[in-house]
Amino acid sequence: MAKEYDFTGLKALFINCTLKKSPEKSHTQLLVDISQKIMEKHGVKTDVIRALDHDIAIGVYPDMREHGWKKDEWPVLFKKVAEADILVIAGPIWLGDNSSVTKMIIERLYAHSGDFNDKGQYVYYGKAGGALITGNEDGIKHCAMNILYSLQHIGYSIPPAADAGWIGEAGPGPSYGDKLDDGTIVGKDNDFTNRNTTFMTWNLMHLAKMLKDNGGFPAYGNLRKEWDAGTHFDFENPEYR
Repeated sequence: MAKEYDFTGLKALFINCTLKKSPEKSHTQLLVDISQKIMEKHGVKTDVIRALDHDIAIGVYPDMREHGWKKDEWPVLFKKVAEADILVIAGPIWLGDNSSVTKMIIERLYAHSGDFNDKGQYVYYGKAGGALITGNEDGIKHCAMNILYSLQHIGYSIPPAADAGWIGEAGPGPSYGDKLDDGTIVGKDNDFTNRNTTFMTWNLMHLAKMLKDNGGFPAYGNLRKEWDAGTHFDFENPEYR
């Protein structure tokens, strides 16, 4: 059945918000790898950005060099965001919440929330978004909720079951992908994680393809230019409502 699906032409970008720079092992990346391999197997062109490997300035403007920062790689990295049909924000849980890097990336995405696509819609319309979470403390749903709300608020479309994650026992302990003394790999055979990661990946591909095949999200009733001009927003007109 799966061989019948071809998602060639779609592009996906994973942003890994680990607190570790390369080449240090990222447990989050191991979970990203699962989703990435499924996508590539079915024709999606994928890319991964490990945020900490780049000089990304903190702030809510597209280019923070215009606001006092000497360096900011975000304007270059954002080109990959703009080209991607699918965006997956992946990161760890710390103190029950998303990492500071995850928060920074969301803020930089938000910096472009006033930009527009070729239709005049907000720039992220017509794109699908998802979330992957790792950690050894509770918080998968809380962290995913924050990411997915943020993505939909700035214009991304969120498919069903758009998040997945893994957490071990509460407190200090092995992380996802660690090798134990008996040779087993922590989390790799976790049915809940594998199922949800697979469902998220397929639903992202399905939604992204539906959006792309139909020319994106319909451009009616959601155009800032039309709203500002006061056109086709006649609240007294039953046809509009």
